[in-house]
Amino acid sequence: MTTSTTPHLDRRPSPPTRDRDPRRVGLRQKLGRWDVKLSPYLYISPFFILFAIVGLFPLAYTAYVSMHKWHLIGGEGAFVGFDNFAFVLQQPNFWRALRNTFSIFLLSSVPQIFVAIILAAVLDANLRARTFWRMGVLLPYVVAPVAVSLIFSKLFADQSGMINTILNNIGLDSIRWHADVLSSHFAIATMVNFRWIGYNTLIFLAAMQAVPRDLYEAAILDGAARMRQFFSITVPMLRPTIIFVVVTSTIGGLQIFDEPRMFDQFGQGGADRQWLTVTMYLYELGWGAQKSFGRAAAVAWILFLIIVAVGVINFSLTRRISTDTAPKSGRKAKR
Repeated sequence: MTTSTTPHLDRRPSPPTRDRDPRRVGLRQKLGRWDVKLSPYLYISPFFILFAIVGLFPLAYTAYVSMHKWHLIGGEGAFVGFDNFAFVLQQPNFWRALRNTFSIFLLSSVPQIFVAIILAAVLDANLRARTFWRMGVLLPYVVAPVAVSLIFSKLFADQSGMINTILNNIGLDSIRWHADVLSSHFAIATMVNFRWIGYNTLIFLAAMQAVPRDLYEAAILDGAARMRQFFSITVPMLRPTIIFVVVTSTIGGLQIFDEPRMFDQFGQGGADRQWLTVTMYLYELGWGAQKSFGRAAAVAWILFLIIVAVGVINFSLTRRISTDTAPKSGRKAKR
């Protein structure tokens, strides 16, 4: 006797289905859907509202002022278009201020980053009283910029300054810190470095402490010296932090005002405008003899565009360097 294993197929037509009524969505379900969709935007909205008030509105209002003839006391005048920009770009003092700003920026930012990385590496080692030394490097940052400028202006005084006295005692000639262009820029850059090196050192130190210690232990087992560990492990792991510090230093370095303003008692940037910066020139146009807010706003917008351009160039260069060297380190790791 044989049995069939073929499944029985029901070929009978299925009964006709009734049209279902559309599901009604209640008010509570609608509110739940809106809550899911809108809540993320409401949570992050305070940042964008504050950014629009303190960031975008001043930019837009400064652009509006730069297009008008605007006096400090008389207020808004006639619409002049780009005449304020054309006037600023034709002034020799503007180009002199731009040259001084870039010179002081390079003399301060470049050594500042290198010294901060080295100091952070020293503070990351096993030192006695590490907390004391780490807090000590931050001390210059909490000193008021005006106080720093007054102290260093006395140190770099041409006739009675301590720096020239030391140079004379070791047989060198005095340096005209307030007369020569490069000497004045070096003195102002020293003030900037004194104030900001400790701040950047703590940023690099925080990044160094986040580096996995296993990498250093493996390097020690491979026989790598401390210098080799620093350049092969520490510096590559600091690349995102270096990019951040470079961008922030660019913004702050091109907006320098306090140190050159207080370098002498007149605050004009020197007799020949040796250390006049762009922000000092902006202040001179707005609150000086001209009292022209329209021209000062034009300088502010030109400086804003320069900072954006230099910041993008620095970011691209540092990011390209990191991406170019990353595959090499990866190949070394595979070996």
